[in-house]
Amino acid sequence: MRDIPEALAEHLAQGATTLCRCWSLTRRDGVVLGFTDHDTSLAFDGVTFAAETGLEAAETAAELGFVVGGGEVAGAFAATGLNEGDLARGLYDDARVAIWLVNWAEPAQRLLLETGFVGEVRRSDSAFTAEVRGLAKAFDEERGRLYTRSCSADLGDARCGLTILPTPAVVNSMDGRLGFTAAALAGFADGHFTGGRLVFTAGANTGFVTEVMRHGANGDAASLQLWQAPPSRIETGDAFHVSPGCDKSFATCRGRFGNGVNFRGFPHIPGNDFIIGGVRPGDGALDGGSLFR
Repeated sequence: MRDIPEALAEHLAQGATTLCRCWSLTRRDGVVLGFTDHDTSLAFDGVTFAAETGLEAAETAAELGFVVGGGEVAGAFAATGLNEGDLARGLYDDARVAIWLVNWAEPAQRLLLETGFVGEVRRSDSAFTAEVRGLAKAFDEERGRLYTRSCSADLGDARCGLTILPTPAVVNSMDGRLGFTAAALAGFADGHFTGGRLVFTAGANTGFVTEVMRHGANGDAASLQLWQAPPSRIETGDAFHVSPGCDKSFATCRGRFGNGVNFRGFPHIPGNDFIIGGVRPGDGALDGGSLFR
């Protein structure tokens, strides 16, 4: 049962009300933005809720149990709030949302309606529609460690234990939105950066992070293909840092990086083919002992 503040309850009981909705949005980088469907901006809890975006909400669904509820909000990109570049950089992925019912004539009279996360965001021209998912969304996410043959760590993180220094380079030529060449990487073997992390450090895409799909050694200039297109076109002279890639196999971890002792996978775990294959004559001693000794 929702506990409505006494002052707001008295206002709701009147024949006419002065109500609006306010949304606060906390991005992945910690920046907090505020929006309202009122025609003038409001402020409370240290957040200014801007009216310039023309934000409006659709119906909100809620159910008992662990079903993920939520709704949608729609608005326009504006310099004072959301912009397409930040959205494309992933700053709003899984951002926290709080939705308030507010008496705009007396903002101290307000009620927190819901908290949740930003889900799917759809863009069209200068407008957007964002899905708001309830807190039950957390129950749909995989938690804990998975038993797989491949490593569950990322190259260079705390669980991997290796210190990986990214290599700086600049773009020398472009062949589209996803591909470019860099002479500074010409000395590295083919595939060295495949699967690696690339961060733009200068240019229109500064701060954009993506993964390298393919690294090719082509004479005096290496070629890179990215998995994800940056928000702006890559231009000649754009600077970036790129780290080597890892296919997360035990052979690569031990042979290429000499880090087999920190491997975070289970390379000898039996697969489905082993489990359902049955026993054949000549398979050797099947006494329950290790198959790798």
